[in-house]
Amino acid sequence: MTNTEYQISDNELAGCIDHTLLDATATEEQIKQLCREAKSYGFHTVCVNGRWVALAAEQLTGAKVAVGGVVSLPLGADSTKIKVAQAREAIFTGADEVDMVADLAAIIAGDTTYLQSQIQAVLKVCRSMRPVVVLKVIIESAALSREQKIFSCRIADGCGVDFIKTSTGLHPAGGATIEDIKLMKETAPNCKIKAAGGIKTAKQALEMLEAGAERIGTSSGVQIINELRAEQLK
Repeated sequence: MTNTEYQISDNELAGCIDHTLLDATATEEQIKQLCREAKSYGFHTVCVNGRWVALAAEQLTGAKVAVGGVVSLPLGADSTKIKVAQAREAIFTGADEVDMVADLAAIIAGDTTYLQSQIQAVLKVCRSMRPVVVLKVIIESAALSREQKIFSCRIADGCGVDFIKTSTGLHPAGGATIEDIKLMKETAPNCKIKAAGGIKTAKQALEMLEAGAERIGTSSGVQIINELRAEQLK
């Protein structure tokens, strides 16, 4: 792999990465290690389960690394009231960004009213904060048809969310693809795109950025940056 086709420094790539640990078995020490790595490598954000948001915020006090909390992971099937409460709790315990799984049943059914009202309810919480909290909506793109991807992206774009995110990384259908990134970018021109799920190499990360993603969600951030640094020394 070379980065001749897509020029980016290791620091620039690190600044696009959400350093992620969402394992149910993650321990306190592993979360602390995640935060140490994020500070050392200059990652944009650490992304953790609600259980660990307060700890991550404490560990990252004074650092330039943001804290991301997840809502309704991995299924997206919680009620609007629960999603709003989860988002509010994440924010009040230190989250600067919220990654919310969209209601996949509403996407599959083409239920504009339900999907739109739920996204707007969570976005209202994020926008009421000072400074405002970034909202990323996860559509689990690998599990959707092309029409369903377009539908969900148009709804999210119309609501004004900050990011549309490909995947939780936990669905058996798979994670981010170049084709989905391009489709999402085209369908939701007012939103940024976060690629997540299965991104483990520098080559994959660079390809996602080249396709139009602005953020990379991965648990392999350290490996990716070390790989890119090694390539740049050749």
